[in-house]
Amino acid sequence: MASTAEPDGQPDGHRHPRPRMPRLERHAQLLSIAQDLFAAHGFHHISMDDIAERADVSKPILYRHFPSKLDLYLAVVDERGQALVDAVSAALATLEDPDRVEGSADGHAVVHAVVRAYVDFAEGSGVAASLLFESDVTRDTAVRSRVEGPDRRNAEAFARVLGRLTDLTPSQALTVAWTATAMARVAATDALLKQQLDEPWECSPTSEETVDLVAQFAWRGIHGMLRRGGAAEDPSSA
Repeated sequence: MASTAEPDGQPDGHRHPRPRMPRLERHAQLLSIAQDLFAAHGFHHISMDDIAERADVSKPILYRHFPSKLDLYLAVVDERGQALVDAVSAALATLEDPDRVEGSADGHAVVHAVVRAYVDFAEGSGVAASLLFESDVTRDTAVRSRVEGPDRRNAEAFARVLGRLTDLTPSQALTVAWTATAMARVAATDALLKQQLDEPWECSPTSEETVDLVAQFAWRGIHGMLRRGGAAEDPSSA
């Protein structure tokens, strides 16, 4: 039976062959290295040679896993995007019970949970979050669709909760959810920027203060759409 392991590189007369790495482990290693390089330097400033050199593998090994640099970049984007979707899903999981998502307090908790998930993701991922929030390849339609995909999926999950809280139609709920998700994205980008600064801005709010502020801002608009005795409150009458 053929081995699923791969050699690390090409041995020469002065070096002993290094142990073979299992294929899945190699795949994960290449993704991790590519993520770090793309996040730090951008897509256009990193070559497959750079990635192969950092991984200490031959280019044929690298191309065996990823046929092109774009394929590798999209694989990294998909991995980070799934991590963001998982973070938002986990945040909403305990709030999606209809019995709990009733009234302004629970509704605010839903908005707060989404914003918090985005900010936590940005702070936990560090510069790697920029692959979703500040990608330098979004002029390519296919890449832009993959980069924005996690936001769409998160907005759809958010809209399902809004559908129980409001009298919005499904399309209206999705529009509102997409807008609120965009606010969460801005909050996450701000948290990422402050994390990268050598010195924080003077009087800069903490990440928790930012989450509270953005959630409150978004919620005040959504709050006017809540059901009141079976009908939505007219925001203009507030």
